[in-house]
Amino acid sequence: MRIERLKKNYDVTGRWLFFPLHPETPDAGQALEDLFAGRGYDLDSMHKQMKERMEAEGLDYERRSHTYNSRLAQELAKWGDSQPGFESIHDELYRAYFVHGKNLADVNVLQDVAASVGLPRSDARDVLDERLFKEAVDDDWAKARRYGVTGVPTFACDGQGAVGAQPYEALEGLIKQAGAEARGGAS
Repeated sequence: MRIERLKKNYDVTGRWLFFPLHPETPDAGQALEDLFAGRGYDLDSMHKQMKERMEAEGLDYERRSHTYNSRLAQELAKWGDSQPGFESIHDELYRAYFVHGKNLADVNVLQDVAASVGLPRSDARDVLDERLFKEAVDDDWAKARRYGVTGVPTFACDGQGAVGAQPYEALEGLIKQAGAEARGGAS
């Protein structure tokens, strides 16, 4: 993946900033047909394009019928980030949603994701039931609004940004402009 390649080639670190893409989506989800109704989108074509993009990145991507509210998933991921060694929760949340079509607003699904990376199910349940990372995600959403984030993914570095699935060279240019140092032999 491009981000992992950047981390390997440059002295940079990444940090997730959560963004409310469709916060109005009900917890039960919304059919993609309804989400895109009347907007002139061809769902088959959209799926094909996304599958090709994801495959180019080495990521699995399957057809979904629904979109789900991701707020609780973001809170779970924020908790995962606070637990040393559990950053892989992001990959598992991706797989749950984009490969298996799971509802990321379902606490049981989220507990399964947490357990799949080695986090205790009961702790995950407490984090979600007590909304222990609600404020942290609220802060991220506020920061995303201040930064002018309008879509995902958005890459930001030193006040500059790039929206959408950008080629490696565009992201490399962004970090070079910010003064990132290449690791031995990287360019």
